[in-house]
Amino acid sequence: MAESTFDVVVIGGGPGGYVCAIRAAQLGFKVACVEKRGTLGGTCLNVGCIPSKALLAASEKYEEAKHGLARFGVKVAGVELDLPGVMKHKDEVVKSNVGGVEFLFKKNKITWLKGAGRITAANTVVVEGDTTQTVTASKAIVIATGSEVTPLPGLTIDEQKIVSSTGALALPEVPKRLVVIGGGVIGLELGSVWGRLGAQVTVVEFLDRVLPTMDGELSKQAQRILGKQGLTFKLSTKVTGATTTESGVALTLEPAAGGAAETLEADVVLVAIGRRPHTDGLGLDAVGVELDNRGRVKIDHHFATNVPGIYAIGDVVEGPMLAHKAEDEGVALAEILAGQAGHVNYDVIPGVVYTWPEVASVGKTEEELKAAGVAYKAGKFPFTANGRARAINSTDGFIKILADAHSDKVLGAHLIGPNVSEMVAELALAMEFGASAEDIARTCHAHPTLSEATKEAALAVDGRPLHM
Repeated sequence: MAESTFDVVVIGGGPGGYVCAIRAAQLGFKVACVEKRGTLGGTCLNVGCIPSKALLAASEKYEEAKHGLARFGVKVAGVELDLPGVMKHKDEVVKSNVGGVEFLFKKNKITWLKGAGRITAANTVVVEGDTTQTVTASKAIVIATGSEVTPLPGLTIDEQKIVSSTGALALPEVPKRLVVIGGGVIGLELGSVWGRLGAQVTVVEFLDRVLPTMDGELSKQAQRILGKQGLTFKLSTKVTGATTTESGVALTLEPAAGGAAETLEADVVLVAIGRRPHTDGLGLDAVGVELDNRGRVKIDHHFATNVPGIYAIGDVVEGPMLAHKAEDEGVALAEILAGQAGHVNYDVIPGVVYTWPEVASVGKTEEELKAAGVAYKAGKFPFTANGRARAINSTDGFIKILADAHSDKVLGAHLIGPNVSEMVAELALAMEFGASAEDIARTCHAHPTLSEATKEAALAVDGRPLHM
């Protein structure tokens, strides 16, 4: 007989679920993780974060070889796109990552229950796979089922001509005309991939700017740079319908505020208007787990639902739908279950857009500080004035630090430029420890590095940058 009694049963093998399972096992719990996909890692590792970054990296290499290396005195002739080779690279990266998670499960003696989990009682999960198995959790059931693509009324996703992010990761050929519905992170990243590989990309966004949740100056700069790269934007525009033909898709567009309709032709349409919590089939109604008005699982500050013994983390609960947020919640919950003081600081969760240049943000935006009536100072430094950025021919963008006008405590940081996905960690760490802009400014940064722009932005908060 298969093992049927555990301390902790986690439903979902994505970043939140598998990290929660690993940490719980490290803390001495007997752990099982229920995952219906044939591989571990969830959306992120299989059809999200990881494969998209593999395609972004490959498309950047292609773009650089075709158009960028000559600026370094490197002459390259006859550059050709091998799309099957690009997809092979992506698939190998995914295989390596999901295999790594499976290895970690074996290392930490975590039982992988292959199938779909359904909660039938506060301590009972039925797993329906090749066979049906009932397991009990003496300590906790953790809901970590992630999110799914939000559909757009009037469009039927067939993953061929009208695709979700999943289909956009595996197009068999480069479309001549790609229309991306949604100017958020996913839309801009995948639009950049196919734009570099040769597609004519049009981004349709309902709101009046791209990256609408990020700092306004950051989103404005991102749109300007991506426009220079060839992406076309139709803002304050809504898609009201679509007709699929043999040659492609005809979209019907209207101004968001109302007005005359127009038609936009595309070979492929990517629907990237966001994601929604995935809770279908979990049996939450039957056991009485409460959801909020957006379909998210309601939890308290210890990730507990209203049903004792059932907890939830990640994309199914309130907060940004980010893999690293889910991971931190998974660790915090496991530690709380062990009687420790698990904690997540939601004010210091960075967000990144992996276009080129990259975009990164942590903490409050200028718009949020103004709305809250917080007096602040802003310091900004452009990469055009950074020696390392000049050396690598990547000078678009800037770093902006927002600090309290009275205490100088860093309240937010907004970056656009080369490798800022890595650079934002320094600012997040500074904020986690309550650092001031002066603390960052007085920290010696190696020269020549891109991170010197961070120090200069901190100096600029006090009006004294050295190299501008």
